[in-house]
Amino acid sequence: MFFPPFLIFFVFIFIFLLLVAFGLIQFGLFAWAFSKIGIPPVYLFTLLFLCIVGSMINIPLRRIPLERDVDDWDTVSFFGMRFRPPRSHRPNEMVLAVNVGGAVIPALLSLYLLINSPHPIRMMLALAAVTYVVYQNARPIAGVGIAVPWLIPPLAAAIAAMIFDYSFAAPTAYVAGTLGTLIGADILHLDELRYLRAPVASIGGAGTFDGIFLAGIIAVLLAPVGS
Repeated sequence: MFFPPFLIFFVFIFIFLLLVAFGLIQFGLFAWAFSKIGIPPVYLFTLLFLCIVGSMINIPLRRIPLERDVDDWDTVSFFGMRFRPPRSHRPNEMVLAVNVGGAVIPALLSLYLLINSPHPIRMMLALAAVTYVVYQNARPIAGVGIAVPWLIPPLAAAIAAMIFDYSFAAPTAYVAGTLGTLIGADILHLDELRYLRAPVASIGGAGTFDGIFLAGIIAVLLAPVGS
């Protein structure tokens, strides 16, 4: 399944953020920090690029029967964002999918950072805190799925990282922000999906991709913090 989760305007915003991050990396401002956590700067840019491209790819997992037929929208607005839902070919079913750029890649990177963390317990505490905050603020949006205000995951991740693991703030913020959003917004709300009349519900897509992507950017900005 291949469809852009956002209208072209927001894709341009993500590309702009990517170019800003690339510029910072190329000038070496954060090179030392990411080398310390085992991620060479050149790989960081590649990961950010793959997340943006992968945001347009959804891997179907299963079909969920709906309480009523799905509705067709040209665009849906939520939290100031505009989203174009895919068209449904089976009006009484919803496809549960996982987004490559918003779930698969961030989850794999987060697991790598967690396994190699010198303070895994602190990282897990930060993850639990962000998961709770995101869960409390996630809302079902008809036609989209579960959405969360885009600034909440990165801000919660930044604060949690500074509180629980100041000396390892960058990877802690990334793990807490990405996995916290996936768990708190998507996984813990799976039971609510059948009532949303959305043709596709994508884990890590639509309403949560922006929060996950920004959590990664915030991790870059937090990289110089700590010892």
